[in-house]
Amino acid sequence: MFLRALRSAGHNGPKAARGFSSTSVANAAEVKSLGVIGAGQMGLGIALVAAQKAQVPVTLIDNSQASLDKGLKFADKLLEKDVSKQRLTREAADAARGLLTPSTKMDDLSSVDFVIEAVPEIVDLKQTIFSNLAQIAPKHAILATNTSSISITKIAAATTTDPTDLQAPARVISTHFMNPVPVQKGVEIIRGLQTSQETMDTAIAFVQRMGKVASVSADSPGFLANRILMPYINEAVICLETGVGGREDIDNIMKTGTNVPMGPLTLADFIGLDTCLAIMNVLHQETGDSKYRPSGLLRRMVDAGWLGKKSGKGFYDY
Repeated sequence: MFLRALRSAGHNGPKAARGFSSTSVANAAEVKSLGVIGAGQMGLGIALVAAQKAQVPVTLIDNSQASLDKGLKFADKLLEKDVSKQRLTREAADAARGLLTPSTKMDDLSSVDFVIEAVPEIVDLKQTIFSNLAQIAPKHAILATNTSSISITKIAAATTTDPTDLQAPARVISTHFMNPVPVQKGVEIIRGLQTSQETMDTAIAFVQRMGKVASVSADSPGFLANRILMPYINEAVICLETGVGGREDIDNIMKTGTNVPMGPLTLADFIGLDTCLAIMNVLHQETGDSKYRPSGLLRRMVDAGWLGKKSGKGFYDY
């Protein structure tokens, strides 16, 4: 009925307000090479999709050779699966794999056009990486982070260590990919206080080349995805904790009532309850709003080591 009403009013769907197009790419620079820092699940996924969809050479950096080997082995597995399911030709798979170059040396990012950092959510670690990138990467390179919760403005400030490059903070932005990267289409683009419009346009254009859909967010606690998702999960945990509904009832009503692929408690298990708690703590601390206070049950489950799928036990057993 809602769609019919829109059509009868002469609309095909919601439109952006005039002057507020969030995916303009008028000032985008060309990206011919990419560097990815971190060979874990997120970093590897970003590197593989960039090689496969954007068809750019990717330098994959990790300080652990074992992590690089494990990541590339996983890339081979994903490519073989796509070939076996005829989603990708053998030639295309080989071409994508050939664009991935592993390295343990940050100095190998000295000639890339775009860098995406995908390391754990540790402020000091990210600031150290960006401080080094400001001195290693070319002066035109976009310096992006995959952070899901840390202020982009704070990360950008770490690049002021090079007095010869006063524009480094303007080239810092967040490209927050959704997990798993080869499957999920969404990418949050978050600009810091210092981020230039050219950096913004270039980031949007590049993730679109990767076959992704860009959504622009302000540099605010939780950004868009987690600002909406985590309170939803937290409220589901509160409903369980206070006896409003049982585990299966909570998940089933959301799946069958709102057509989401998995219920909030199952999703929390897949994300990791420790990650959910950490993000809720950030939202609560940085906004000071009691509506973001983490559920007591969520805290206790993390204290017990029941972190979800990765620990074998969460709201469900794995």
